[in-house]
Amino acid sequence: MRNIIIAVALLGGILKGYCNNKNGNINYMDTMTLSKEWDKVFPLSEKVNHQKVTFETQYGLTLAADLYTPKKTDGKMAAIAVSGPFGATKEQSSGLYAMRMAERGFVALAFDPSYTGESSGKPRRTASPDINTEDFMAAVDFLSKLDYVDADKIGIIGICGWGGIALNAAAADTRIKATVASTMYDMTRVSGNGYFDSDDKEEARHVAREAMAKQRLANPMAMAGGVIDPLPAEAPQFVKDYYDYYKTERGYHKRSGNSNDGWRVIGTQAYANSRFMYYINEIRSAVLVMHGENAHSRYFGEAAYHYMVDGKAEGYNIVGKPNPNPENKQLLIIPGATHCDLYDGGFKELRGKGEAKNLIPWDKLAVFFKENLM
Repeated sequence: MRNIIIAVALLGGILKGYCNNKNGNINYMDTMTLSKEWDKVFPLSEKVNHQKVTFETQYGLTLAADLYTPKKTDGKMAAIAVSGPFGATKEQSSGLYAMRMAERGFVALAFDPSYTGESSGKPRRTASPDINTEDFMAAVDFLSKLDYVDADKIGIIGICGWGGIALNAAAADTRIKATVASTMYDMTRVSGNGYFDSDDKEEARHVAREAMAKQRLANPMAMAGGVIDPLPAEAPQFVKDYYDYYKTERGYHKRSGNSNDGWRVIGTQAYANSRFMYYINEIRSAVLVMHGENAHSRYFGEAAYHYMVDGKAEGYNIVGKPNPNPENKQLLIIPGATHCDLYDGGFKELRGKGEAKNLIPWDKLAVFFKENLM
């Protein structure tokens, strides 16, 4: 039961028992003010151009994004939209992914999801399966209308919790021709079942629903808290990994929920009664699921891949038909990598110090998109 409440309250893999709720207040975003400075957690590559942009969703929200383009362009180009991890901002992992793809010849857009970062929407730090899926599709709308982008050559990358959202978007939107789900969480599965499906029973879900119902009346604006700081010595290793990314100079950002006060306690309530993966076995376009060998979240990616290809997998109560196009689906397990190693490649010392592990196979990702977009 404890795990299911954790997942509902704090999607993104950060244990509620290891979080600090500093206050019950929440900042609203009435106007958009985009930062004019380079405030990413990574340096700007000399191989790309960068500009801040905005675009609209079908829910009337305005999303803020960073657009990366190669210094050398040639006619209509293939493009990639990137988001995640869940609770992060475009100044963190998604921006790095977008920039690296631009270095390799793609137009790449890293965006802040609705209600987060520099994007509009209130109350802040709120999420829903339909709005977040629309965020990806709205990004495809934006890229499709750029004069220098080939609208028939657009892919997406979802990182961590946005990996599952990316698969959901690919199942819904046939304009998406290639999808990468990196170090993915199935946010709806963990919200409804707890970690490793340890609370996949009606009794546990009922207790979690009662807790959410009481929270709505007690204080609907209460924040669940981001990664705990200071970090307890007894914290699980994956929580320590989250701390090392989100709370140190390696990946901390002032607008990141995971780096600060997290999500609203009820801000992700809708995920617990939803399931993203129902139709992913019908995705005809190309998909690459990439996960770390030592990631605590690896089971999400492997199960999603097998259900997508075979129509059945452990952890899925439904059985569907095998995929009509299994030949363009790939599962890539990165030896030695943990969950957070695939945020930025990882480092051999804490706080992003020491030798870089370079565990993200940027060139392999580029080959995947070139083979399926170009």
